[in-house]
Amino acid sequence: MRVLLSNDDGYLAAGLKALREELARLPLIDELYVVAPDRERSAVGHGITMHRPLRARPLDFGAEKTRGWAVDGTPADCVKLAIEELLPDVPDLVVSGINQGANLGTDVIYSGTVSAAVEGVINGVPAMAISLTDFHSRDFSQAARFAARLVGQLADLDLPPGVLLNVNVPPGQPAGVQVVRLGWRRYVNIFDRRTDPRGREYFWMAGEPLEVDENTPDTDVCANRLGYITITPVKIDLTDYQFMEKIARRQW
Repeated sequence: MRVLLSNDDGYLAAGLKALREELARLPLIDELYVVAPDRERSAVGHGITMHRPLRARPLDFGAEKTRGWAVDGTPADCVKLAIEELLPDVPDLVVSGINQGANLGTDVIYSGTVSAAVEGVINGVPAMAISLTDFHSRDFSQAARFAARLVGQLADLDLPPGVLLNVNVPPGQPAGVQVVRLGWRRYVNIFDRRTDPRGREYFWMAGEPLEVDENTPDTDVCANRLGYITITPVKIDLTDYQFMEKIARRQW
């Protein structure tokens, strides 16, 4: 099995290291590749680099079945470049993470971590994104072990084309695992208005999550708040077929 790893926190991120080391122990993985950004690229969504060249620097992990490159681009760039140029053949699976911080609900629209997995799906490769839902914990071991378990079961799951798994792991001992839908999460108090030393205004984007679905039981937002590992199948077809049928009946 040939597996490609990427992320949006950069190739030096502790989450990526924990994931790489855990997956390297799996006998079913024959080749393990890391193609990740050369610096943090959080919240860049699915941006790609079109107006300048990309550079890929080889990485040495000192492991026989693991190779890698650091790319001066986005997470989507990394996966696209890996599949089309760097790897000897198309991978069997793309795993993106382990992200530092949650990717719950509408976070998936902004997330570079999820976008790396989406790029795998666009190229016909099964994919999953995995996140540790805490910005302070440095213990990625539980998330890495769960990722390894999930990788071992993906062959039996038979992911449909155009679908990826979005996984969020709480810190500490989880209450269990729930398969749930995406919740609704938006951010408030997003901009901090400031003044620079020359008296000019500028805006610093930050924001606090408003958990709209924090009490809705069948959502990832609620389940993760209750301490569960959440798994959500996410498809990239954004078409609203029901409304499409409605407007198609109009005389345009």
